Amino acid sequence: MSPTIKDVAKRAGVSIATVSLVIQNHARITTATKTKVQKAIKELNYHPSRSAKGLATKTTGNIGFILTDDHFLQTEPFYTKIFLGTELGTRGTNYYVLLATIARDFNSKDDLPRFILERSVDGIIVAGKATQDFIERIEKLDIPIVFIDYYPTTGNFFTVLIDNTNGGYVATKHLIDLGHKEIGFIGGDIPHPSIYDRFAGYKQALESNGIKFNKKNCIVDEDDPSRPNGYNAAKKILTQNKKITAIFACNDAMAIGVMQYCTDNGIKIPNDISLIGFDDVEADILLNPPLTTIKVPKFELGTEAIHLIENVIRDKSYNNKKKILVPIELIIRNSTKELK
Repeated sequence: MSPTIKDVAKRAGVSIATVSLVIQNHARITTATKTKVQKAIKELNYHPSRSAKGLATKTTGNIGFILTDDHFLQTEPFYTKIFLGTELGTRGTNYYVLLATIARDFNSKDDLPRFILERSVDGIIVAGKATQDFIERIEKLDIPIVFIDYYPTTGNFFTVLIDNTNGGYVATKHLIDLGHKEIGFIGGDIPHPSIYDRFAGYKQALESNGIKFNKKNCIVDEDDPSRPNGYNAAKKILTQNKKITAIFACNDAMAIGVMQYCTDNGIKIPNDISLIGFDDVEADILLNPPLTTIKVPKFELGTEAIHLIENVIRDKSYNNKKKILVPIELIIRNSTKELK
């Protein structure tokens, strides 16, 4: 039979009310009493019920993690890794992370996740792009919110972001350093701030290295950055400008689509076209050739978001580092090559 709070009180020689106050970390309890009770809790391997703690502290101990269903169902486990990062970040804390998905086209008629409607979370993490209808709905809740890999164009939110502009710059500079000047860029869902910033980094790298930006070297009209759209974009870009010797794909999914198009059409990577992606998903090292890419620390995005929202929950006036940038890293493999 599991020990109860009554057993702890008896072992420590104090009242049940005192044990409850120690569990709540109440300031009025002396250090000596706190030490005695904590020792009894450890000896008995007692775990306070979350419902009882919630009633005492008026908190739930839960953090909601929300993303659109298309992000969760993609074969590339980008957001899954971020979610795992949040779970890792709560270890050793008193929080649980609850997962929910919403429709990609969420509108005012759709229901919010149940843990929001039931007020069973102390804060919300939103991963990836969300509709304006959804953002406006949750903004009215007066609950701490942190966005990951997305910053809304309206409102004033805490965000944890990839250093996308620098990542786009570094990816393009790598190709320039290899001697490439006709460098293509392909992207899907270009209004998404992450994709837009990678495109901006691409253009900055060209400009700072004396290479004129050429619209014919860019395909940015795909609906989303998926493998099939990477395939379509490769077909478009290599048809409209046959001088291209290198391509920067806005993410690895599109880069894999480019690679498939090249394989189907007898274009050799990297001998004919150098290719670089963005994300560093596990599949990259299994490709032929393995993909050069920009590594995104996905676990760190999750843990940073957890630490940030814990601070906001603890202190609702918290205003330190409203935007956190997580650094990127260039991973050089065999899909890029010096131009000769």
